[in-house]
Formats: sequence, C-alpha cells, structure tokens
Amino acid sequence: MEIKGKKAVVFGGASGMGRAAAELLAARGADVAVLDRPASPGADVAAALGGRFHPVDVTDFEATESVLADAVGALGGLHVSITTAGGGSVQRTLGRNGPHDLDAFRRVLDLNTVATFNISRLAALHMSRNEPDGAQAPDEPDGTGERGVIITTSSIAAFEGQVGQVAYSAAKAAIAGMTLTMARDLGSLGIRVLAIAPSLFATGATERIPEETRAALVKDAAFPKRLGRPEEYAKLALAIIDNPMLNGQCLRLDAGQRFAPR
Repeated sequence: MEIKGKKAVVFGGASGMGRAAAELLAARGADVAVLDRPASPGADVAAALGGRFHPVDVTDFEATESVLADAVGALGGLHVSITTAGGGSVQRTLGRNGPHDLDAFRRVLDLNTVATFNISRLAALHMSRNEPDGAQAPDEPDGTGERGVIITTSSIAAFEGQVGQVAYSAAKAAIAGMTLTMARDLGSLGIRVLAIAPSLFATGATERIPEETRAALVKDAAFPKRLGRPEEYAKLALAIIDNPMLNGQCLRLDAGQRFAPR
C-alpha cells in the first residue's frame, strides 16, 4: 500500500515504538492520529506531526469505539491501524504468597489481548468502507485492491516467556495466535493483518535499567547485542504497509534473541 496520503491511527503513539511509527508515517506523507492515555504527552507529539491527539484508555472498550470513530471522522477515513499499547506484570503461577492473582491475570489480558482485538475489529469496520487501493489490471483476475492494513504488537515472550511472565506471555501469544485467523477473516475485503513480536526495546519501560543490566539482558542475541530502537519497529511497520505480500504472520524483531528462563 502506498503510504503517502493514507489515513493512519497509532494506539500508544505518544511514546516508544508507537511514537516512532507515528513519526515515520507522517514523514512519509500519511495523515496520522495519535491515540494514547490522557496523561501521556500525546498532544505534543501529535502537534509536532501536524496531526491530532485523541486521549483514550484502551481498557475502556466502549470509549475506545467512540474515540476511534472520532479519530477516523477527523482524518476522513482509515487505511492503517497500529497498536502498540500494552504492558504486563511479574507474578509466578504459584509463588510464596500463593497462586497467581486472577484479577491481575485478567487485567493483563484486557490491556493486551482484548484491547488489541477490540481495536482491530473496529478498525476493520472503518477500513471496509474504503475504495480498494491499487486494484490490479483486468488481465490479472487474482489481484485485488487493498483497503487497509492492521498491525498489532506481540512479543517474543509469546514464544519464550520467562519466569513470572505467565500472564504477559499468554496475552502476547493470543495476539500472535489471532493474526492468521483475522487475516483470513478479512482477506476478502482487501485488509491485511500482521503482528510484530519485538524483543527488549529501548522504551519507557527499559530506559531506567542500568547499562550493565541491559548488557546482560541482551547477551543471548545473535547480533546486534543491544536493545532494539523504536525507529527499528517503525521501519518494519512501514515495510509491512508497503509490501502487499506480507499477511497473516507474526514477525519477530529480535536480533536473533531467544529468552532464557530467567
């Protein structure tokens, strides 16, 4: 899909990988709306992009529907949806204080899995109203035009969750698991769906980690042995948008790293 002139929303766009994606989309000529928590710096980020900020708590599912509709209305359509909002907690299935707190487990799934699915299903509805982009010539009957691209964020913890990550691993594995099915659901509409599974990236959650600790965290990476950079997530997101043959996959972005148990 040609990025210039397209309409995009980025959930979690006020910081980290979401902000980098929003900035790169805008630099490539897309109209971008930033959606993030009310207390985030989203207004300043959106202003710098020449876009709009729409405050939202993605775990308020009804409000998310309303805020997304407002964002799409202001943009005049929707072609690209990127969701990076998420987070986790550390708790063992059975720890010193007893079994894993069930409410905490549900909160992690709501923030990651349910919120991601909610955003994706609503984005698909808005995208389905688009005219197909770049329809193939009549002598290529198997080709169809695109209406949209949905990009979600999983994690390599979906595949190699560490001790204490049972809720986060389950939530991110669900995002990876829904990708192909959702792509199949939406394929007849010309909507592609992909997930990105990053390793440890230099975002707000990791910026306070001492340098020597960072080195230990990435020692199992093949190359480069460092935290990922938000702009590297953004580059992959734009490559996904640009290449119509990418669909239905969860793409690892991890420098060849595999998480050890601890």
